[in-house]
Amino acid sequence: MTQDDLTPDSAEEFWDERYGQNGQLWSGEPNAALVRETEGLSPGAALDLGCGEGGDAIWLARQGWRVTATDLSRVALGRAAEHAAGAGARVADRIDWQHHDLGSSFPTGSYDLVSAQFFHSLHEMPREEILRRAAEAVAPGGVLLVVGHMGFPSWETEPHPGIAFPTPQEVLASLALEDGPGGEWDVLVCDTHEHPATAPDGQPSSRVNYTVKTRRRP
Repeated sequence: MTQDDLTPDSAEEFWDERYGQNGQLWSGEPNAALVRETEGLSPGAALDLGCGEGGDAIWLARQGWRVTATDLSRVALGRAAEHAAGAGARVADRIDWQHHDLGSSFPTGSYDLVSAQFFHSLHEMPREEILRRAAEAVAPGGVLLVVGHMGFPSWETEPHPGIAFPTPQEVLASLALEDGPGGEWDVLVCDTHEHPATAPDGQPSSRVNYTVKTRRRP
C-alpha cells in the first residue's frame, strides 16, 4: 500500500473504495486466532468489531452464536450480508449487520464475546478508546478478544512512519482493566505468535501477531 492509497478524505470512503475495487478482499475464512481462542466457549451473544466481509461473523453464527457485526464500510456490510444469505437462513438470521464509525457510535447491549480482529487503520482512529468501550460491553463471565499485527509485513515497500503497532502488553495496559486479586478481570492470554502469510508475489512468508484475551469475572 502506498501513500496514494490514502487519497480518500475519510476512512469510510477509503474502505468503500477498497472493497469496491475488489470482488472479494479477504479469504472468507475465520481468523485462526478467533477459532483457537473461542474453542470451548458456550455460544451466546457476540460482537464482531470491524467485521469486513463477514468471515468471522458467519463462522460464529455457524457455531450457534448470535452475532452483532459492525463495520465502517457499507460496501463490506452489503457483501457480508450476501455471504451470510448464501450460508442459509439458520446462519443469516443469527447475524445483525450494523454500520458504525466506532469512534462516534457503538452498538448497544452486552455480549458474551467481543472480538476485535486486526483492528488497525491507516486513518486516524481513537483505537484505545474504542477498545475500552469494547471491554465495557463484555457481560459478566464474557470474553474480550483482541488480535493484531506487530508490524507491517516484510514485503511492504513503503511503511507508514506515523502508524504504530502496540505490543500485547501495551494493549492490555491501555484497556485499564482491574485484574488480579479483588479485580474484575482475568487475563487469559497476552502473547505473540507467528502466523503464515503469503506475499503478493505468491511466495510463502509469515507475520508476527499478538493475542490479548481477558475474561470478566461473573
